[in-house]
Amino acid sequence: MSDLTGGIGRRDVLRAGAVIVATGTAVAAARPDRAAAAAGERVLALTGVTVIDATGRPPMRDMTVLVRAGRIVVVGRRSLVPVPAGAQILDLPGKFVIPGLWDAHVHSIPAERISPPLYLVNGVTSVREMSGSALLHEWRDRAERGELLGPRSVIASRIVDGAPTIGDPAAFVEVATEEQARDAVRQAKRDGADFVKVYSRLPGGLHRVIAEEARRQRIPFAGHCPDAVPLSTASAVGQYSVEHLYSTWYDTSVREAELRTRIAGLTVGQSDYGTWMHEIHRLEWDAAGSYSPRKAAAVFATLARNRTRIVPTLVVYRVLDRPDEVVPDDERLKYVPASVVEGWRWALENIVKAGWTPEETAQRHALLDRRLAFVGELARAGVPVVAGTDGGDMPFVIPGFSLHDELASLVRAGLSPLRALQTATIEPARMLGLADTLGTVTPGKLADLVVLDADPLADIRNTTRIHTVITRGRVISPERRTRMLADIAAAAAEHSAS
Repeated sequence: MSDLTGGIGRRDVLRAGAVIVATGTAVAAARPDRAAAAAGERVLALTGVTVIDATGRPPMRDMTVLVRAGRIVVVGRRSLVPVPAGAQILDLPGKFVIPGLWDAHVHSIPAERISPPLYLVNGVTSVREMSGSALLHEWRDRAERGELLGPRSVIASRIVDGAPTIGDPAAFVEVATEEQARDAVRQAKRDGADFVKVYSRLPGGLHRVIAEEARRQRIPFAGHCPDAVPLSTASAVGQYSVEHLYSTWYDTSVREAELRTRIAGLTVGQSDYGTWMHEIHRLEWDAAGSYSPRKAAAVFATLARNRTRIVPTLVVYRVLDRPDEVVPDDERLKYVPASVVEGWRWALENIVKAGWTPEETAQRHALLDRRLAFVGELARAGVPVVAGTDGGDMPFVIPGFSLHDELASLVRAGLSPLRALQTATIEPARMLGLADTLGTVTPGKLADLVVLDADPLADIRNTTRIHTVITRGRVISPERRTRMLADIAAAAAEHSAS
């Protein structure tokens, strides 16, 4: 422990050891990044706080958290943990400390004065980018060097879909043969992607090929559950997470054989996302209406056994299923360039709502409630649920802010506030193999923390009541956070004018 605690002193740490949370020793973990090292050796002390460590333990009151060189070194009772001379002290009685939050499904707006700081001011200290680009890798490298204030990131490959893709062929990789599928995986690895992202129109046979090649190349794969692939099959072949709730209904339906036949006959043109979405709605509605608890139990048991994560993105469905409830003048839109907002408005009217009949409108409204119930059933069955939002890509899902909306939706789905908090802390860390370094407030973990003005276990909406954010051991004070928000709004306005 001494090499992590340095100036705190071995005797002081041993004295605190009787009350240290977790093991009391620093766990083996990845080295602190260069930005944390650049923050210096001075100790940061958060005193008088209630710690909600996200392990499942009850809240711990009147605690001190000591941070050095970007890492938590001590968590213990304030009366028993000495604060070394020269420490930066943040005395925070009545405040609540939680781990830094993850948004495990984002598509960042490509503007560095907007997306990176917008996550941090919302307490989102880590993100999983679901479509790779050179810019995202540049941002990550600069953030690690301390040149850009931004979240930690895990970055996908370019999105791999069947041919024709329903996405943008300039941004997606279309595969129609086994060799193309294998090449897509190998290219993702050459590009430095952390995982391969698969999409909805990928044929079942090519999904299996990608699974095989991903194992051979030792790179994980995740993404949509393709229309033609049963959810239990995606889990069995090693897809580590399933994004959204598209195609998750079919093998829980007593009409599965009929639905599979209809899926096989579905023809959608290139970039024709709107047609695909309307056709999928009809399939989803019929699947949800023929839901079998018995079949669902078997599917959920497979997911739980394989630790296949579901990232339901419920905030997406609040837009897709109930677009008339979208707040058109949401004050948080000032942090998004007007050109992006206008694009969202166009997509809402011309893609999401286009051609809806009164019957479809009523069905979609009801379907959101069924989605919430479905996610609640998943969680109760032991399936790991992870918070993600599709922020930046889906209309009116605002980066950073939307993570808090997702947590509230997960509570509405039946998760407890603690379980919801874990979907954005320890669960994504476990999913990505980072639980030794992130996800809880325990000694040895990297010091990504959020200080709240109110208890999130009493009301999950209290995650929005952010006082201070600590990212890579660096403090974003209330005053700095206010300045950052003003700077983001100014950048959004400038971006729109350019």
